[in-house]
Amino acid sequence: MRPTSVKPGDCLVAALGLGVCAASFPLAWQAGIADKAVIRRGGELFTEIDLSRNGRIDVPGPLGITTVVVDQRRARVAADPGPRQYCVRQGWLARAGEIAVCAPNQVSVEIRGSRRAYDSMSY
Repeated sequence: MRPTSVKPGDCLVAALGLGVCAASFPLAWQAGIADKAVIRRGGELFTEIDLSRNGRIDVPGPLGITTVVVDQRRARVAADPGPRQYCVRQGWLARAGEIAVCAPNQVSVEIRGSRRAYDSMSY
């Protein structure tokens, strides 16, 4: 007969630890309601757009024009001259902390809320 190395108290401690971790996720990554889109060109602020107003903005970059569209409190990169179109495929950005980066054209669109969102990049 083999002695078991896992005791009932060990299972309780593991379950409590998992519960605390699961409960902390919504609290740590909560950034409030999305209220603006921040557009950067070449790493510097180009403009901020209020998400409550629908519109379109063209952002010039080294490769050409990147088009950002705001509609129904969300934003997206509608067109980009980059070769792989990753930022266009990102789709609609609606939650605070979401970002689309058009690296070849040096343009990014970030959705911000009342508080800064934490993720692996800002941690």
